[in-house]
Amino acid sequence: MKFVMSYSCGKDSTLALHHMIKQGNEPAALIVMVNKSVDRSYFHGADYRMLQSYSEALQIPLLITPANGENYHLEMEKSLCKAVEAGAEAACFGDIDIEDNRAWSEERCRNTGIRALFPLWQKKREENVYELIDLGYKCLIKSINNTLLPRSFLGKILDRQIINEMKRYGIDICGENGEYHTLVVDGPIFKKAVSCKTGEVIDFGDYSVIDITLK
Repeated sequence: MKFVMSYSCGKDSTLALHHMIKQGNEPAALIVMVNKSVDRSYFHGADYRMLQSYSEALQIPLLITPANGENYHLEMEKSLCKAVEAGAEAACFGDIDIEDNRAWSEERCRNTGIRALFPLWQKKREENVYELIDLGYKCLIKSINNTLLPRSFLGKILDRQIINEMKRYGIDICGENGEYHTLVVDGPIFKKAVSCKTGEVIDFGDYSVIDITLK
């Protein structure tokens, strides 16, 4: 089955994409939502050059979708329609257990006549994190809520030691409440690594991010 992946470059959408490919399905494209005001992907902050590197590393075409807050849902639907035209029968999402997020995605799919799939739905959050690590995915910590985690986590690769440290801070180690975000830079479905380097740390109120650019 051909499908389109709603892709953020982060760990949950990467794990969902992994499961779809390993089940024998064919990715037609990756839909990446981009914040028009800063020309970077929503939530994970990848710029256009880095997004192109992801397309090359995964060998999957991109449907880059610039949007603002008011037309985000409409632009997503336009890209879903393009995916249907390219032969996609389903759209895949990395949602785990937040009902409102799933309902939003299902509405976009109903409006465009495509089936919605959620490979990670109702899987235990902690199990998803450990599965990613055990599969060999390299998840680079891009941003944190600095009221919950120290800035020293930024730029580190998520591993069992980091997870154990996060547990001591009492957070959801899957980061589903925005505790942290990652960029996945290598792993089993990557044909080559996304070669990047880390730069300065920037604070935005309760959140801190590390600048990540291609080498």
